[in-house]
Amino acid sequence: MKAFYAWLGLMLWLTIGNTALAQRIVFSGRITEAATGQPVPFASVFVKGTTFGTTADDDGRYQLAVTRAVDSLSASAMGFRTKSRAVTTQPAQTLNLALASAAVALGEVTIRPTENPAYAILRRVQQHKKQNDKGRLEAFEFDSYNRIEVSLSDISDRLARRKVIRDMTALADGVGQMERNASGKPTVPLFASEVMSRYYVRHRPNREREEIKHSKLHGVAPRDGTLLSQVLGSSFQDYDFYPNWQVVMGKDFISPIADGWRITYDYDLEDSVMIGQDRCYQLKVMPRRAQDLAFTGRIWITTEGYALRRVDLEVDPQANINFVDQIRVYQDLAPSGAGAWLPQRTRVVVGMKPAQKQTGLLVRFTTVNSKFDAGHPRELPFYDQPFAAAPDALKTPANFWNEQRPDTLTAQEQRTLMVLDSVGKLPSVRTFLEVADLVVNGYKELGPRGRFELGPIFSSYNYNNVEGHRLRLGFRSTPELSPNWLLQGYTAYGTRDGEFKYSLSADRILNRPNWTVFSVKHSHELDLVALLDNDLALESPLFEAAARFGNIRPLLPLWRDVTSVSAQSDLFHNFTQKLTLRRQHFDPIYNFAYYTTPDHQAGAPTADQLTLTEVVVESRYAPGEVLIQNQNRRYAVGTAKWPVFTGRYTLGVDGLLGSDLRYQKFNLMMTHSVQLGQLGRTEYVLDAGYIPSTVPYLVLKAHLGNESFIYTSNAYNLMNYSEFVSDRYASLHAEHYFEGLLINAVPLLKKLDWRLVASGNLLYGGISTANRETAPTQDATGAPMPTFRTLGSTPYAEAGYGVENIFKFLRVDFVHRLTYRSLPDVKTFGVKVCAQFKL
Repeated sequence: MKAFYAWLGLMLWLTIGNTALAQRIVFSGRITEAATGQPVPFASVFVKGTTFGTTADDDGRYQLAVTRAVDSLSASAMGFRTKSRAVTTQPAQTLNLALASAAVALGEVTIRPTENPAYAILRRVQQHKKQNDKGRLEAFEFDSYNRIEVSLSDISDRLARRKVIRDMTALADGVGQMERNASGKPTVPLFASEVMSRYYVRHRPNREREEIKHSKLHGVAPRDGTLLSQVLGSSFQDYDFYPNWQVVMGKDFISPIADGWRITYDYDLEDSVMIGQDRCYQLKVMPRRAQDLAFTGRIWITTEGYALRRVDLEVDPQANINFVDQIRVYQDLAPSGAGAWLPQRTRVVVGMKPAQKQTGLLVRFTTVNSKFDAGHPRELPFYDQPFAAAPDALKTPANFWNEQRPDTLTAQEQRTLMVLDSVGKLPSVRTFLEVADLVVNGYKELGPRGRFELGPIFSSYNYNNVEGHRLRLGFRSTPELSPNWLLQGYTAYGTRDGEFKYSLSADRILNRPNWTVFSVKHSHELDLVALLDNDLALESPLFEAAARFGNIRPLLPLWRDVTSVSAQSDLFHNFTQKLTLRRQHFDPIYNFAYYTTPDHQAGAPTADQLTLTEVVVESRYAPGEVLIQNQNRRYAVGTAKWPVFTGRYTLGVDGLLGSDLRYQKFNLMMTHSVQLGQLGRTEYVLDAGYIPSTVPYLVLKAHLGNESFIYTSNAYNLMNYSEFVSDRYASLHAEHYFEGLLINAVPLLKKLDWRLVASGNLLYGGISTANRETAPTQDATGAPMPTFRTLGSTPYAEAGYGVENIFKFLRVDFVHRLTYRSLPDVKTFGVKVCAQFKL
């Protein structure tokens, strides 16, 4: 604490010195209603004729710093007259302003008999929507400042007794009075960030680019500040109400000016007011059903041009959305030089709680955009790298943010940042961060410089009847070792089989803008035939863990050695090409054999092991996909608006590196998430493949069954493991999420916040006679060999229905097998469960 107070004194001395040199004058106070004395939230406070200005907080309090003498200060707000007061040259002044109502006569509006007058305005909005929507601009760009503040609210007595909270509270109290929420409880600041960037948008084709110029993280921040800066930039804070749907917290909220506005909303025309130089209609908007994903609040429409000038909207607390008890969006828009309106200032407040009367998170987003330039598109290659962070973005001089920040901080916000700059140094907070990072990422940093990480921790133990107790120790390198290399590996040991398994890989980043990466990998592992070539389905860690746990004999275990060399690069925007040379050796530990000659008759020579050398060419096109990258990894974030296509061609080369077979494999896959408005959202996967060669069933497509109780969307949940094998197939996996549709209309059920889901799987497939006969039916002793089924002219089909959001995290599905129901040892009906955390 002595060190902190010494640092605080130094910063105070520097601040006093800088203020004197710049003749800095700080105004503070509160904006209230003249008639009632109530605070005016988010009022604009400014100096006329200058760029000095700020926005009051939700309690009407403000603080504004100017760097030269001014003669007056003004305040304005929606529905009130602008108020100005003379000021002096004293360095600190308290100025409270009371605003009078500013009701004016309405402009001319055509009103039909018995019709709500707001409807006429909304129809005009629809008629002018295309010309006012920024989506019609060929291109635009602007400077953007984003600030995010995260704090704990409604801290429970139990949590308040924990050492990490006590330390943070003591530190905050030492700086000044802590901020309190509406119920009078103190809030504890956790984290804050500030990001300055230049944001570029081009339409037709749609391209975006953000250049992170400066970034600063305060408080309980993760280690990877570079990656976090991209997520906190303007690209992820774009609130646009002109499209029919606005995505907030991953949910699709219908806009109050959507095409089908009368279906979801009621409106009241309340007033006509001046906002800046624009006369606007003030409309109150309300959802017809409280549980719908819609907004309540006010919007302001200009009387000339019928453009959206301002919004002040919030989400009803009864809306069917988990862990969120408040969402409020405040936004001012300004016309661009090309006519369409662009967001100038946005403030969003989000409150999150796991349950009532529990500690929650309060998150505030502030975005200020300036220096707009419309109608000047850049060349397409300019947008190929969606994010570009300056190498020294996180390294800024001490006074940089005070001098360059376009939004003046309130006294409380200044105290909060001051606390956060020291809170990360507390031993208890550092311990908390390490535990949180371990839970989220699954890796534990090694050593003081953090060049390597151990993990993933949750894969450290498993048990099955082949390996026994499986113990695993893995690692990966961090950018601290090298920003251009990523090293990963693990070793595992089974107590029953007494065998070591291992894997080691190295990725070398050759070019970051096109993400050109060269990779080498070698592994020796106990694998399962039923899980081969099913990468998409195995993206569910819970399902894979369940499949590999317990009795794995039905999944046909085998030893698999893989050595591969690959190179990938983005040939153009969102189009990735990958070339791989791979050698695989299979040594099954179950009764396996295949004919090694075209003569597939009893007595023909067979082999019980298989070696393959393959050349794999893969192309992936993901239009609209958002990618972020740190120094040695890249991630896709969010939901792609357009389908993602993946094509793969595999050539098996006979004789190369000991390969036993020559063959070809073709595969094409499309994944998509479709927004259907009030009907919910549909996600589907189309997958098709063709193998024209004669090969053992290890090389064919073994369709992924699911005999566990865990539901997974990309498996056939009532198909047995390895039940069907194909050399030509086409499949569809589809799920529809109804959100609150239907249940929200039932009075007794809507209080549960359950959500309906529906699913369906369809598979067409077949196999040639030659491939069906590659494996003998009996071994040399006459014992039967494992067999598989093939699909006939009838497709395999299953359909399911279920309920998600039970206790906010459980999903239960009831699945029916519709075809191949009379086969032995199959289930025609099953109940599957899974855990998921969704807002």
